[in-house]
Amino acid sequence: MALKIRLARGGSKKRPFYRIVVSESTSPRDGRFVERVGSYNPLLSHDRAERVVIDSERVKHWLSVGAKPTDRVALFLGKAGIVPMPEQKPTAPLKKKAQERLKQSLSAS
Repeated sequence: MALKIRLARGGSKKRPFYRIVVSESTSPRDGRFVERVGSYNPLLSHDRAERVVIDSERVKHWLSVGAKPTDRVALFLGKAGIVPMPEQKPTAPLKKKAQERLKQSLSAS
């Protein structure tokens, strides 16, 4: 049984609200879960404490058992200081015209 710590979407249309849950990797995104360990409300401003709420003791327990966080949840856990901040994934290189524009803007300033 592979466990994931991931987001389960709730809320109404165009008003998202996410629960941070521990679930089996084979269960649906909004389906069955083992335990709810927090919440995420993207509609709140970045400086509000209620934007991301995490039960750190339970998250540490599930991580010790072997649960793997998804990319977004790993970012939340890194900001909370529970796990080290994840490395950013490499982005695609700029195409030729975009590289030329970037060079021109850097040389102009």
